[in-house]
Amino acid sequence: MRNCPGRYILAEPVSRLQPADIVPGASVREYRVQTAPDPIFIIVFDGGGLISYRKPDGSYLHTLNTTEGFRRKLEQLGISLSD
Repeated sequence: MRNCPGRYILAEPVSRLQPADIVPGASVREYRVQTAPDPIFIIVFDGGGLISYRKPDGSYLHTLNTTEGFRRKLEQLGISLSD
């Protein structure tokens, strides 16, 4: 996922924050997909979205995505937001 256009990783200390802590009041959807070993949490907002992966140690890898990057990553993961 390195050098993926339209995606930015939020670094420490946010790895201990839950997705709802990063975007307060937002609706958070949880997904489990075959293409990713970790639970995935999605927040949609104007101009893109947040995709967070919860690691086995309880930390998160948070990725901010532009509209194009968000759409592309959801397609790669096989996630449809209309579910």
